[in-house]
Amino acid sequence: MQAYVARRLFGSLLTAWLASIVVFLLVHAVPGDVVGQMLGQAGDATAEQVLRGFFGLDRPLYRQYLAWLGDALTGNLGMSWTQGLPVTGIVLQAFAVTLELGLVTLVLATLVGVPLGMAAGINEGRWIDHVVQGINLFGLSAPVFWVGLMLLIGASWAFGWSPPLLFQSPLAAPADNLGIMILPVLSLGLLQACAYAQFVRQLVVAALREPYVTTAEAKGLAMRRILFKHILRNILIPLVTFMGLILIQILGGVVVTETLFALPGLGRLLVTAIAQRDYPVVQGGLLLIVVVALGVNLTVDLLYHAIDPRLRR
Repeated sequence: MQAYVARRLFGSLLTAWLASIVVFLLVHAVPGDVVGQMLGQAGDATAEQVLRGFFGLDRPLYRQYLAWLGDALTGNLGMSWTQGLPVTGIVLQAFAVTLELGLVTLVLATLVGVPLGMAAGINEGRWIDHVVQGINLFGLSAPVFWVGLMLLIGASWAFGWSPPLLFQSPLAAPADNLGIMILPVLSLGLLQACAYAQFVRQLVVAALREPYVTTAEAKGLAMRRILFKHILRNILIPLVTFMGLILIQILGGVVVTETLFALPGLGRLLVTAIAQRDYPVVQGGLLLIVVVALGVNLTVDLLYHAIDPRLRR
């Protein structure tokens, strides 16, 4: 078990290093830079040379990368070129908003999607299955920005209410935070719940055809007991895998939701930083997303061994 964890940890670190190279090259491949934006078309050569030296853009690309990587390994992601603040603090503050949105969305999707998928699976071909399938079809095809807009319009029309524009931390002002997060969580969570329900339905339908279920039914066990004692135990590993994928998808694709609901999250921060050519912020934000995704994958792999003791050997 320890050797397996060591191998997976080494693989994650190697992947993170390769991803840091890709992130750095892609950011610097974007046309234009912060110097061009500051000087515009009227800038003179002397001022441009001074600014490039100030931002370190006059050095070869590999030296810029090595300097950035060396600082990143110590937790120092540099200073924001547009805000003049440490990138680490800026990125972590924005990521806290995105993480809250992602985790609450995941909980909502799990609580709604898993029961719906189970109900559809054990009632395959019946009216419950058709209703759930119809809901899933709508949820999987509806764009998240459209759902968000409909929720905003519906809340304003039905209740005369719209979410506050100023973000509040859940620890500092729980009630205000709830008012800010409820519509973004619903717009993301309901769509992810449909994906969850469809996946769980397929797992349950396949499990009902397994010999152990036939044997349990022949023994006279109730379907509820078969579902929770046998089927759920056997579908836990693919379910945990899907949960990890959903969380990574949520954290990596919240740009539209954060922009629509004016949330100061990491997705919105990256869009602004890219537009301003703020390389340190973009690099730090993308690297954090990569590290979190690798951490989620590693956690899912370790959960496999906790769920199925056979894998420990």
